[in-house]
Order: sequence, then C-alpha cells, then structure tokens
Amino acid sequence: MRDYLATEVALDHAEGHLTRREALQRLGLLGLSAVAATGLLSACGTEAAPPPPAQAAPPPAPPAAPDYDVAAALARTSPITFAGGTGELSGAFAAAEGTPRGAVVVIHENRGLTDHIRAVAGRLAGDGYTALAPDLLSRVGGTSGVPDATAALGTIPEADLVADVRSSLAELGRRAPGTALAAVGFCFGGGMVWRLLNSGPSELAAAVPFYGPAPENPSFTGVDAAVLGVFAENDARVNAGLETLDSALTMAGVRHEIVVVPGVGHAFFNDTGPRYDAGAAREIYQRMLAWLGANLA
Repeated sequence: MRDYLATEVALDHAEGHLTRREALQRLGLLGLSAVAATGLLSACGTEAAPPPPAQAAPPPAPPAAPDYDVAAALARTSPITFAGGTGELSGAFAAAEGTPRGAVVVIHENRGLTDHIRAVAGRLAGDGYTALAPDLLSRVGGTSGVPDATAALGTIPEADLVADVRSSLAELGRRAPGTALAAVGFCFGGGMVWRLLNSGPSELAAAVPFYGPAPENPSFTGVDAAVLGVFAENDARVNAGLETLDSALTMAGVRHEIVVVPGVGHAFFNDTGPRYDAGAAREIYQRMLAWLGANLA
C-alpha cells in the first residue's frame, strides 16, 4: 500500500492540488529518497514544460452540492473508542434509524477519518444501516494527531491495518448483534476492503470497495461475501488491477459484480474533493444500497 499512497501524492501534485515542495515532503515522509521522489513526480507528468502563455481561462464552475443533508448525516454520528487487536481504536458510530437492515464498516481514504467519511456513515444510518467508520490512524495518534495522514498510513504494516479492520467488524457486530455485516471503503479504504477479503474467512456478507488497489496475487480463499467492485473509467492506475481482481474472484467462486462508472475519475464519490461527480455519485450510492439490501437481508 505504500507504493499506492506515494502515487496518490504524485497525482495530487500533477493535478495541482499540492505544490512540488509539499509533494516532495510527503514522499519523503513515506520513505522515498529525493531521487526516487523526483522520478515518481516525473513519471506522473509533473516535469513537463509549462504551456505557452494564453488568455486567462474563465474561473471554474463551483462544485456541485451533495444531494443529501450532510449536516444531518454528521449529526447521526458519535465518536467512540473500542478495543483493537493491538490497542485502542477510535471511530465514528451511527446507529440505524429504525430496525437495522444490516451493519456496515466504512473505511476511509488516505486522508484518514474526515467529516466526509463520517457523513457516509451517517448517511447509511439514515438509510437503515448501522455504521462504524474506524480511524485506522488510531495506533499512531489518530487522524487529528498526525501531521500528514497519507505518510502516517504508509508507516503502518498492512497486517496491522487488516487486524484493525477485523477489530472494527467485531465491534460493529457487538453493537448490532444478529445483524449481517458489510464493508465499504474508498480509495485507500477500497484497497483495505480488498485486503480484508484476501486475508481469509470473516463475518462479511457483502463488500463494496470503491476504486481500491488490488492486493498482490489475490486468492480470496474462504470469502463468503457478495462483492460489488466499483471503479472509475478514467482511473488507469487503479484499473490496472481490475482484471486480476475479477479473475481471482471468479476462480474463488465468489459472487461478484464489477462496475466501471463511465466518464469519471478516481475519488468521484467524494463530495468534498475536486473530482466529485454528483450524478455518478448519486447513481452508484443507490446501486450500493441495492447491493446491501439484497445481500444483508
């Protein structure tokens, strides 16, 4: 996952979201040498010559507003702490309104447990699913306690991250007894859902990883969850592992569906980010609800 996180930083710079100095600093925190960091920025197209002067472009249109009540979603969540495999974990918990249709662990992006991810948990609760969004940076001080979430995640061994996700599943099961469990993750979190699935049998009945990187040589042995893999058409880096994932799921006999959302890029679901696509996010959210409804009943 460290290589994936490093590429996230380089692409953020390539798209103008980070200065070169910021990108090099973050890549250094991820353990890359100056030479390796410079090479990665170059490979992502950041060393290209600047374009010739031109007339100033019109200001970009403001991003579309989410089509749900973000404040209400956040209000449904409460901070919690619970026992992890190697120490205390923190997170955001949201109890389903009415009788739960299921329970969902929501795994955050490389930026840690942000209000966006809390809102996803609260939104799911409003739609009938008890939700828990763990902070996978808990073991290094929590999202609010680290100077750079991406770099801090890169210091945590994958096995420890998987153990924390499994602890989150156990805590969710304790808070929603007798309820079928699912996992949803975005970006880095999507990659963690794939790694959870690849780590052996679990309590999962369904999983929905969004544009997450594939594990190395996945086998998905013992998976008994229905998997809806969500990808973005304009996301060649992550999509390079799509065929590997599809083949491994098929070989393992895992019921699954792969959806490539047309015309969008990586992180299109994040309504606080620059790549947000309101129409595509609305459609895929409803598709996710249908998947959860069919497989957590």
